[in-house]
Amino acid sequence: MKDADTLQRFLFESSNVRGTFIHLQSSYLAALSRYEYPDTVAQQLGQALVANTLLGSTIKFEGSLIIQVQSDGPLHMLVTQCDGQRHIRGLARWQREIDGSTLAEIYGQGRITITINNDRHDERYQGIVGLEGATLSDAIESYFKQSEQLKTRLWLHADHQQAVGLLLQQLPGEAADQEFWHHIETLGQTITRGELLQLGSKEILHRLFHGEDIRLFDPEPVSFRCSCSREKIVTMLRGIGYDESRAIIEEQGMIEVGCEFCNQQYTFDRIDTEEIFASHITPAIPDTRQ
Repeated sequence: MKDADTLQRFLFESSNVRGTFIHLQSSYLAALSRYEYPDTVAQQLGQALVANTLLGSTIKFEGSLIIQVQSDGPLHMLVTQCDGQRHIRGLARWQREIDGSTLAEIYGQGRITITINNDRHDERYQGIVGLEGATLSDAIESYFKQSEQLKTRLWLHADHQQAVGLLLQQLPGEAADQEFWHHIETLGQTITRGELLQLGSKEILHRLFHGEDIRLFDPEPVSFRCSCSREKIVTMLRGIGYDESRAIIEEQGMIEVGCEFCNQQYTFDRIDTEEIFASHITPAIPDTRQ
């Protein structure tokens, strides 16, 4: 049986190869519930959420990892985010009916931007690669080849109820064992979409690698959670300033701000706006010098 909304890591003992399984169900459905996505768009969003969380599992950071796809095709924008606590969110934008299943038919020409924000050290890393290959897995693997130079394989799948994935990767900083990597990669390539969607991690490990010595770590929970808040909107309003905020109130009667990720709506009337800026307005101090 699958553990819903979990990430589970494993390690091939006495080797430099690691792996991760992920299964999203409630968190995936929560992301889908915000908009009426066509099936193809929903599945691409699910695959991106899985990929984002898998990539996040390979690094240690306090912040967020963001995958953003921008293109000129039917599905022209997709963005997902995962933080260090495995909180995920994501959304997609499409502009016309999608006729086909390949990367080019879904996205057209475009690029993938992968951004890592490390809050602890106030660092930001960004890598950009083209949308290359037949699938989203292929495109993200290209990122590792070009930017990380780590041998990495990804299998990503989603249907209308769940999104699943498997990552195999050589450990960074370790001497490459090309023969063992080729052996594990070849075994991994035999996994099918149906098996990933239907089997649990232990069953998949036995199916693929029953002849290997593997250490399986405890499952880690994954959940949908949006990082928006009224406090963040207040900070944004203070950033645009009192005069502009008041002008919006005069024109529209209130300020309305919506979060695209979770569809939460935040509204501020005239009194709210005055209160926001009241504590940040410094009264003029008269000059008493003669």
